[in-house]
Amino acid sequence: MNKKNNSYYESWESEISAELITKQGLRLSEVKIDGERIYWLEGRPEESGRYVIVSRKINEKKIIDILPKGYNSRNAVHEYGGASFTVQQGKVFFTNWDDQRIYCIDNNKIFPISAEPEVNRGFRYADLILTMDSKWIICVREDHNVKGEPKNEIVAITTDGSFNLEVLLTGSDFYSSPRLNKQNNKLSWTEWNHPNMPWDGSELNQANIDISNCSIEKSEFISGGIDTSILQPEWSDSGELFFVSDESGWWNLHRNEEGENINILDEPKEHAGPSWQFGFKTYDFYQEDRIILRGLSENKKNGLIRILDFLGNVKEEISIPYTHISYINILEENLFFIGSSPSKNDELVKYNLKQKLTEVIKKSSNLNIDKSEFSIPEEIEFPTTQNSQSYAFYYPPKNSKYLESEVIPPLLVISHGGPTSATSNSLNLSVQFWTNRGFAVVDVNYRGSTGYGRKYRDELKGNWGVYDAEDCISAVKYLAEKKLVDPKKVVIKGGSAGGYTTINALTFYDEFAAGATYYGIADLSVFIDDTHKFESRYLDSLIGKYPDEKEKYFERSAINFTDKLSSPMIILQGSEDKIVPVSQAEIMAEGLRKKQIPFSLIIYEGEQHGFRQAKNIKSSLESELYFYSKVLNFSLNENISPVKIENENNLPK
Repeated sequence: MNKKNNSYYESWESEISAELITKQGLRLSEVKIDGERIYWLEGRPEESGRYVIVSRKINEKKIIDILPKGYNSRNAVHEYGGASFTVQQGKVFFTNWDDQRIYCIDNNKIFPISAEPEVNRGFRYADLILTMDSKWIICVREDHNVKGEPKNEIVAITTDGSFNLEVLLTGSDFYSSPRLNKQNNKLSWTEWNHPNMPWDGSELNQANIDISNCSIEKSEFISGGIDTSILQPEWSDSGELFFVSDESGWWNLHRNEEGENINILDEPKEHAGPSWQFGFKTYDFYQEDRIILRGLSENKKNGLIRILDFLGNVKEEISIPYTHISYINILEENLFFIGSSPSKNDELVKYNLKQKLTEVIKKSSNLNIDKSEFSIPEEIEFPTTQNSQSYAFYYPPKNSKYLESEVIPPLLVISHGGPTSATSNSLNLSVQFWTNRGFAVVDVNYRGSTGYGRKYRDELKGNWGVYDAEDCISAVKYLAEKKLVDPKKVVIKGGSAGGYTTINALTFYDEFAAGATYYGIADLSVFIDDTHKFESRYLDSLIGKYPDEKEKYFERSAINFTDKLSSPMIILQGSEDKIVPVSQAEIMAEGLRKKQIPFSLIIYEGEQHGFRQAKNIKSSLESELYFYSKVLNFSLNENISPVKIENENNLPK
């Protein structure tokens, strides 16, 4: 193939289209094992983002849908949901999105097992577990029938359709991870209170439970506190309670033995991540006295399956071609997980621990794209403000049809959401969409991101709206000094918290030619009174207590400083977003309108926080590309519908 010598990077022709991305955008999650069957959840953009429970026999190939059309296995507890179904002895229990009730699927019959609330979606359920006799489901319930903020509890519900319910735990602001030991006589759980988020501080408790009537007694504190985060409690077959704690400064695996908590693998590595959703699982039990724990090689080029004994001694490390691993489940010699890497989208994997054989059960995408088209990221560490260091993944432009050019490429900066979250090096076609068109991309793990220990995570406290933007700018300067990117052609994008960073970067700094904000925050004071319970006190730590530090909220809200705006912006928002309401997009658009700065506002009807419908995912990517082409003044080599740009005459010529 003769390569084209095109000096204009951003005009490269690409086969990685927005339509291709939506067709390959299956979301895999929530792996469960029941007998000889494996179950998992598929989020399908082509079905308007519906989440479908699917299954197959472990040693067979045929995959079947368990959830019929008209049902959607997804819940809205904490708005982000997670852990929406469970299965035992062939019976499947799930939370249905439209009404948030729990349903049972038994021999192809579907019936509700939770009562219909007075208010539609008034009761929401998550983190479902079954007693061993399958007579009760124990779960987290979020009650929206009360005045004021919703009430969170752990409840038990009979599974026979009689709607009997027992409240097991109440009084704390939040609950998560109810787990029964194998003997079904002890229940463990985590809980926390405002203003903490679960990664700030939470408590692990346990109590005796009588499953005949689902009553508990003798509650006992195990570990945690207001400054220690506890995640993923699990019981071994022998009755020992394991959990992940960041008491050491890192989320390490612990064991409780006769009242003593032991850090069984004390190392500067994270064994878990922030619990934005319910149900993540990064370890499981193997044989009688072994643990399988996910890991990464020292150079982060490949993943590791780490086999430990209960004392934390590493018995074996198995290299696997997946750098990101989640939803670990084990049945006998078979390990199941969802894995990805810089060259692989999410895959549901079966790995035989004895035979060392890998089988891909389901791919999130069947890419007909040569791997030579993919830009492989390099993790970079760079200096930033306050004499600190920050991290990012740098993707150079990559397209096999074009020769390298002496012209320096434009740069797209990505600021991840959360902000207590992180980006990874896993293959993301929405990144390759840009690199294959000639953009360099830097995906920034700014201070506050997870994966680098508690100290780094806590650096953002009191500094959100400052350090995150400064780290994005520091990444640009680092790459520009190395002559890897053109500092005059830099754009920035982000969603949710990343959208807030994007808006601030375009308001308070001059490094960016344009930006795209997806459901981003423009006015922090509005966000205080117009968001959901889970995050309603999140800003206490990220900014400061309101109204005591009201001035900080004002100073870090871009809407109050529209006089400083100078960069064009495209704003993309879902009409039904309960986390960052549509009012945030509208007030930012009005500020840009008054300043006569070029902008586009696109509101997608029916979308929530994070776009799930194929048509809208496609539209948002294409609209963003079209907008950048007008701002950076480059030609498009593809047929994209024009986007309305207000004040278009004020675009740079």
